[in-house]
Amino acid sequence: MVATADPRARASMDEAPIRNRSSRAELLRGGACAAGLALAGVTGVGLPGVVGAAPSPAQDERVLNLLLMVEYAEVGFYEAALRGGTLSGELESFAEIVAEHERAHLAVVREALGSAAEPEPRHDFAAATGDPDAFADAAGRLEDLAVAAYNGQAANVTPKAFAAAARIVSVEARHAAWIRSIGDRPPAPDATDQPKSAAEVREGLRKLGLQL
Repeated sequence: MVATADPRARASMDEAPIRNRSSRAELLRGGACAAGLALAGVTGVGLPGVVGAAPSPAQDERVLNLLLMVEYAEVGFYEAALRGGTLSGELESFAEIVAEHERAHLAVVREALGSAAEPEPRHDFAAATGDPDAFADAAGRLEDLAVAAYNGQAANVTPKAFAAAARIVSVEARHAAWIRSIGDRPPAPDATDQPKSAAEVREGLRKLGLQL
């Protein structure tokens, strides 16, 4: 008579491969959830020094133009990296996909601003895209900055502008998680993201190559 395996042991063995599957998609969803929590949290908390005035259509314009600078930087950065021809493999795929996303983000923000949209500033991303390592480091900093910029302004805009930004920030968080995972870094190292002020965002963009 053949012995029957303990059903509990069989279940444990069957479940082990499932538990061990740590897909990149699941990790990226974790990064998006963290960003979503941060965005939801800052809407109920005042952020002194970020813009410093009650939400209004005029302030929406100022905030959206700040976010427009972020999107200009991201589109310019990824396009420069792809033109440089130094990327390959997953880094190249990342740049191609994210560049497409950022063009769509740029279109959303420009549409929200209409005729109030500021022109694209000059930029020089040569130092940040000169080789794969430099690109990966700069991409991580840029995506983190984008999330911090959107989160930092969430309490400063009207519901209409907030709705436009909310469509973008979770995707920016997925980008940040993806570039970390390519470099074998934790895709969601913190439970929440630290928002940045307008001045901090502009300084971060200047350091990356945007000429503001």
